[in-house]
Amino acid sequence: MLFSIKNLTKVYGKRTVLNLPDLVFEKGLIYALQGPNGSGKTTLLEILSLLIPPSTGTIIYDNKTIDFANSDLTPLRREIVMVQQHPVLFTTTVYKNLEFGLKIRGISKMERQRIVDESLDLVGMQGFSNALAHKLSGGETQRVAIARALACSPRVMFFDEPTSNVDVENQIVIERIMQDINVQKEISVIFTTHNLTQASRLSHDVISLFDGMQVHTTYENIFAGRILEDQDGRRVCLIRDKIGLSLQTEKAGPVKLTIDPLKVKLLAPQETETKENIFDGRLTELAEDQELVRAVVNIGIPIYLLLPRDTLKEKALTVGDAVKVLCPPEAIHVF
Repeated sequence: MLFSIKNLTKVYGKRTVLNLPDLVFEKGLIYALQGPNGSGKTTLLEILSLLIPPSTGTIIYDNKTIDFANSDLTPLRREIVMVQQHPVLFTTTVYKNLEFGLKIRGISKMERQRIVDESLDLVGMQGFSNALAHKLSGGETQRVAIARALACSPRVMFFDEPTSNVDVENQIVIERIMQDINVQKEISVIFTTHNLTQASRLSHDVISLFDGMQVHTTYENIFAGRILEDQDGRRVCLIRDKIGLSLQTEKAGPVKLTIDPLKVKLLAPQETETKENIFDGRLTELAEDQELVRAVVNIGIPIYLLLPRDTLKEKALTVGDAVKVLCPPEAIHVF
């Protein structure tokens, strides 16, 4: 076990930004933290990387309980490093940026040279050792920041939106680096992302957060709504005052809900299966997702679906086509 979290909260003023009763991360894996803005992803990352303390709760790392108040966390911070979304490098050469932390630790010059060279090699920046760090592109800066973190020989690496501010070429390189770090160096990796395909493609497990809580769905079919009764006495959840979902629940008033992408059905315009929870929309995205296809349909809100490959072939659907989406009651979970 890498981390075990119990009854973890983080409160700012009167706002609870994290509320996690129970969460476990295993050693040697890649985890993606996924969710919309304000869901608590970065806050959780900062707590686990020992940058900020939680308000309440217990964190166990490698069978040791972390005491933010009384312990010297320096030894742990040498094992746990974070690469920020907007990393800041020293205004000097790339080499000196990587060497600085090693010098502080009293590592010999020859060993520093070996570690720096090896770290730059892993991120594909071997030829930039003497380059000025503040002259690098965004993608190059991110790769040097990763190399600087690697030079510390960590056991865990955290990445906050590692590819959000770089070009496509560097996105591909950084994703490969994250996988190489995990496989070649046996470093556990935890990263945040808004990219649903990236989360599924890179990680062994995806943890989804919404309003500071863990929700048990891999994709971002997570909505706030209001439970109302229609004229026939049926429960309907109104989302963004435009989409009404019939569902079975005893709850009333404001709620959060998820829609399971594996249980949502994609229909051609002429198809009808039921009168309830069928919505007209347009197919806006198709992408391979392991053994399935991920589709996004705009029905006034974006709905994510995971479909068998044969489904698209049978229906001969492509991006831009008008379609219908069926959200059966069993696909809807209210919390």
